[in-house]
Amino acid sequence: MSEIKNKKSGNGYLDMELLRFTTAGSVDDGKSTLIGRLLYDSKSIFEDQLQAVEAASERLGNAEVNLALLTDGLRAEREQGITIDVAYRYFATPKRKFIIADTPGHIEYTRNMVTGASTADAAIILVDARNGIIEQTKRHSYIASLLKIDYVVVAINKMDLVDFSKEVYDNIRAEYAKIADVLGLKNVFFIPISALKGDNVVNPSENTPWYQGETLLHLLENIPLKQGADEAQFRFPVQYVIRPQTAEWPDYRAYAGRISGGRIKVGDKVTILPSQTESVVSRIDEGTNQVDEARSSQSVSISLADDVDVSRGSLIVKTNELPTVSNQIELLVCWLNHRPLQLRQKYIIRHTSDELQGVVGEVEYKVNINTLENNFDDKEVKMNDIAKIKLKLSKPLAFDLYAENRTTGSLVFIDEGTNETVGAGMIVG
Repeated sequence: MSEIKNKKSGNGYLDMELLRFTTAGSVDDGKSTLIGRLLYDSKSIFEDQLQAVEAASERLGNAEVNLALLTDGLRAEREQGITIDVAYRYFATPKRKFIIADTPGHIEYTRNMVTGASTADAAIILVDARNGIIEQTKRHSYIASLLKIDYVVVAINKMDLVDFSKEVYDNIRAEYAKIADVLGLKNVFFIPISALKGDNVVNPSENTPWYQGETLLHLLENIPLKQGADEAQFRFPVQYVIRPQTAEWPDYRAYAGRISGGRIKVGDKVTILPSQTESVVSRIDEGTNQVDEARSSQSVSISLADDVDVSRGSLIVKTNELPTVSNQIELLVCWLNHRPLQLRQKYIIRHTSDELQGVVGEVEYKVNINTLENNFDDKEVKMNDIAKIKLKLSKPLAFDLYAENRTTGSLVFIDEGTNETVGAGMIVG
């Protein structure tokens, strides 16, 4: 469905682009083995790591080195041969740096996949060539569309067990294309692979002469990263107020945080929310360096020309780029706790660096991810459920839609009694 072209890489490791991607699939589809193969064939593991995996494979009675053990770190995972937690791995090639989130396949760990995929630029969805598209494939694809992941790679795995059949590959590709169309997935790639044997993972396979596309690693190295964050509207959640009050800095006052969208320059007019106070940027510091401009993802401190009321939880935006401010929000929530969501119960709502109270006034529907339909009859939201709800807040909140800004368009629910995170929401209205 999609093609990419080669592009030049940056100079030096520190200047290289970073791609975050997540893996998903049903149990035994080979997610952990695929990541192990990526690390092994790209020479991104240390000798002592390989020795430890070889020893563990021998203890488990594996005839060959079990590359899945490179990511299956929990004892329970190794014993059961499944992924329970989200395992993060880091590696780099001469072209790009990578952070991998290996997420669970079991339906009861849907919340873990949402967590692992929430910051991803791309999602690799594994399909067992023998089984084709199953309910979990639809579930993971729905979550990818829900989280607005830019690229989806459908890795049709275990091709060695179907004699590298082009017909099997074509049938799965055609069936998934229909799902992608329903979900609105735009950038979808298909690759026939064998994670166990290494076909088309890092190196091209002689077993698939009918496939003329990229290997998985080549694709990951060349997927164009989203550049829209710098061009988005400026959003700066304030984390901390810096006031040294020393002889060297008697009047210094700045507001520290991480830019979650857009860019800012000295001299730009800004508005502080929720107070609606206006001012002008007088200084920007990045660490010990004073700069004239900063952009998305940079951690900086911003000084203003006026002595205005700014504290942790405030949101600084450009005056001509105001977000929505309201005490009522519609959102899709993924429930993370074994205790079901309770209507009219007070929750602590954490949004960027701000905290306030909120009450769920209504559950509009639950999402049946397996059928891709909305259920308006069942309103009980339990662990791993995804539902559309209406939330009423104790004070007005400045926010964006999740589709516009992942940071200012999301929030989490905290149980007042236990201080546990019990839900994560994506603002849709």
